[in-house]
Amino acid sequence: MELRHLRYFIAVAEELNFTRAARRVGIGQPPLSNQIRDLENEIGAPLFRRLPNGAELTEAGKAFLPEVQAILLQAEQAKQSALRAAHGHQGRLRLGFTSSAVFNPIVPGAINVFREKYAAVEFSLEEAPTARLLERLNAAELDAVFVRPGGGDLAQARSQLLAEEPMVIALPSGHPKSQAQALRLDELAEESFVLFPREAGVGFFDDIIAACRRAGFEPVLGQPAPQITSIASLIAVGLGISIVPAEMTKIKVPGVRYIAIAGDAPKARLALSTRRDERSPVVRNFIAQAISVQRSLAGQGQLRE
Repeated sequence: MELRHLRYFIAVAEELNFTRAARRVGIGQPPLSNQIRDLENEIGAPLFRRLPNGAELTEAGKAFLPEVQAILLQAEQAKQSALRAAHGHQGRLRLGFTSSAVFNPIVPGAINVFREKYAAVEFSLEEAPTARLLERLNAAELDAVFVRPGGGDLAQARSQLLAEEPMVIALPSGHPKSQAQALRLDELAEESFVLFPREAGVGFFDDIIAACRRAGFEPVLGQPAPQITSIASLIAVGLGISIVPAEMTKIKVPGVRYIAIAGDAPKARLALSTRRDERSPVVRNFIAQAISVQRSLAGQGQLRE
């Protein structure tokens, strides 16, 4: 018993006329009659009584009709579900992000546009340091992650670089140099640096240290911050200074001043990473939305460079 047999049965049951039903399904009347007869033989009971001017359902046909309608409806629903999944309109997206990434407008923009366009996709968010996000990505516990990569962090994943924003100096507002418009990194040689632990983002951490070394000094590491968004609070109470992505200036913590870096300044990169063997249409759609948002924001001059 094939779906076409069931569709032929529905056509005859609704038309109650073999000729009209044949015209409706696009085959000749004799082949349609043969297909219905084959179906009746398979079932083991007649479904129609043939009349001089048409046909009528038998008791078996009447019992068969609602079941067939349900089967065809379910088949159509299965087809549509498969098509939605094939085009990424349903499924699951487990997205990770670093705490500082959300301050870049690309991240909330991509999430909002995606959730509006693909409302049927099951969506979840997880915040963690870059190193942990990449571990969970490789373990297939996350599907895509917004990270702040350093030099070698992207080697283990397929990544789309979305932004390279300048980094700035964060100082206590009472610091002697807090009123400067810009500072060279070598002017910070005697300062105590508040940074997040290296294991939380090896490449990002190393990029800051490398920039200080290019400026001619080895930074003094003071109080570590549990995560990058905690840095401003520690600076506000006078525990040191730091270098942070420019988008972090959106964290308005009383007692903290942000100052541009003059000369050779490190860049804070934002990337969207997925597994190298990722095939999911849902993930592919999210990447496309993130790139679209990035291009739109860049065109509007809303991304720092």
